[in-house]
Amino acid sequence: MKNVVILGSTGSIGQNALRVVETLSDQLRVIGLSADKNTSLLLQQAARHNVRNVAVSDMASADDCVKSSPEGIRVFKGNDGLIELAKLPDADIVLCAVVGMAGLAPVLASLSNGIDVALATKEVLVSAGSLVVRAAADNRAQILPVDSEHSAVFQCLDGKPPKDVKRILLTASGGPFAQNPNVDFDKVTVAEALDHPRWNMGKKVTVDSATLMNKGLEIMEAHWLFGLPFSVIDVVVHPQSIVHSVVEFVDGSMLAQMSQPDMRFAIQHALTYPQRMNGNLPQLDLTEVGTLHFEQPDSGRFPCLAMARTAGDTGGTMPAVLNAANEIAVENFLEGTIPFSGIWHTIENVMKQHDVVAEPGLEEIISADRWARKVAGAA
Repeated sequence: MKNVVILGSTGSIGQNALRVVETLSDQLRVIGLSADKNTSLLLQQAARHNVRNVAVSDMASADDCVKSSPEGIRVFKGNDGLIELAKLPDADIVLCAVVGMAGLAPVLASLSNGIDVALATKEVLVSAGSLVVRAAADNRAQILPVDSEHSAVFQCLDGKPPKDVKRILLTASGGPFAQNPNVDFDKVTVAEALDHPRWNMGKKVTVDSATLMNKGLEIMEAHWLFGLPFSVIDVVVHPQSIVHSVVEFVDGSMLAQMSQPDMRFAIQHALTYPQRMNGNLPQLDLTEVGTLHFEQPDSGRFPCLAMARTAGDTGGTMPAVLNAANEIAVENFLEGTIPFSGIWHTIENVMKQHDVVAEPGLEEIISADRWARKVAGAA
């Protein structure tokens, strides 16, 4: 029996993780849950899974949660509370699905206490990859990818060393716009950007998919997860979202991982690794799928992909700046204060103004993140 803590249990990843736990209840047990503000759903989840430890990031919501919690529920408050939940002594694995940089401190806390992390929050590795990877190595903890693409690469590599790899192909659905060359990005509405053809995700991740920024972040994530140079990590648009990524080895052989586009596959693999279990997930019938299509992404129409590569190649604090600027720009788009194309214009403007710290510690990364958010908010 594995004891699981789910950070961000009220979001789409967290809810799917709880579905996995319910199916594999003889193997997985939840001992901690967290939310930002949705305390009503959080307490429902805690009651359903008999969880006694919950954390609420938003302080006002945390105070309300304390008042409305039934007897026996321990409520951890704020960011410090999230960190405390992430290092519960009985935890075997912590699934981090909180949005953005909010996941960094709890992930470092888990790894520093020798607790494995199932990582869905890609911004953690993007902004502080060297610190996170070092914390895992120093404390003999594992980082298990929950992104479908990185889970696919992880499964295809199967422990093989970086020297055996010629190239990684991260597949991209292309979001709602890659297959529509006539779209006017200055006039894209929020509803159109959130109309993803394949995946059911949170708003921020869905917008990142629409700009292809998600693939840029995933390139940086893959770099840290698998110890590979950026030059061997490519992106290919695959609208069917059946092939979740491909690894090409030095002998020319290529291995791909395929399944239905359902986040539970990657979540289950991370939570049950190194075992494979029958979680009654939807089967893939290749005769029904028929033809699979692959094409190069249009970097001219989707400049976020090139910006992310530039940030990765530059290194230091630049990835954290790109990530923070993107988070603010996406928020502004969702609030209607900038157009869809304003997302990459904001990021470009912030990156141009940044003085890079080449080998940052945690404080420099946090400082760069705050600076970028301020500049992006004023753009």
